[in-house]
Amino acid sequence: MSAGDVKHDYHLVNPSPWPLVGSLAACVMAVGGVIAMKGLFGLPKGDLTVLIAGFAGVLLTMAGWWRDVTIEANQGDHTPVVSIGLRYGMIMFIASEVMFFVAWFWIFFEMALFNDVRTHSGIEEVRAAWATWPPKGVETVPAWNLPLLNTLILLLSGTTVTWAHHALQTGDRRGAKIGVLLTVILGAIFTAVQVYEYHHILQHKYFFGGEGAENSGLYGSAFFMATGFHGFHVLIGTLFLLVCLGRLMGKGFSPKQHFGFEAAAWYWHFVDVVWLFLFAFIYVVFGASGGH
Repeated sequence: MSAGDVKHDYHLVNPSPWPLVGSLAACVMAVGGVIAMKGLFGLPKGDLTVLIAGFAGVLLTMAGWWRDVTIEANQGDHTPVVSIGLRYGMIMFIASEVMFFVAWFWIFFEMALFNDVRTHSGIEEVRAAWATWPPKGVETVPAWNLPLLNTLILLLSGTTVTWAHHALQTGDRRGAKIGVLLTVILGAIFTAVQVYEYHHILQHKYFFGGEGAENSGLYGSAFFMATGFHGFHVLIGTLFLLVCLGRLMGKGFSPKQHFGFEAAAWYWHFVDVVWLFLFAFIYVVFGASGGH
């Protein structure tokens, strides 16, 4: 409804196809991931058709849903009461994302801190597999090379997005645009560095161990799940900020009403903090040296 039609402080959202479309697209993308890794429904391993179709559906959902929310904001539907609800919703979303990463940290810590407990097993293979952490034969990624570079990149991006937020609050739209653009560029660089790092890991078989290194796959799985999902969140955050940049270019946002950008900044700071924990514990503390 338009601003003139609002008779109360709440906004009743019109029926939207995006929750259903997004759910179906996410399901298709998950099935596509299984096909790409293992093969399914007669499709061979490595076939990316279904995965790409699902990912395209997710991107369509993001574009359509963000467009609708932007239209609502421009029509004045985001009253102070609605804005409070949006903030609570974003806080709860980030809290759920925190718990998502807690799961990956939990399994990594459980294996790294209590591997010696499993050496009390009566099975020789189990004792040998858990004798060291990282497992025997695993060559870990040097923390002070590419991971350190990505840490500096994300820390710098945190300052540029904060600069952009401050500039927007003070009416400096040019500064806000430059700050968001720099953050997007830094996010893209982070992703490119991580892709190169993954390529290097796989090419040199860091986590593959070898003969007598039956447990090496656990380290690789934990590493890729934790850092890989973080990389995906960086990609999503970069797209989030890219949308905000488009809105800034289109004269969207104002010093007093810009929660769309504020939510993107919150999300980006969350991504920064998670990476600091990943760098400190997975790369430095528990990955300082490979098992031998």
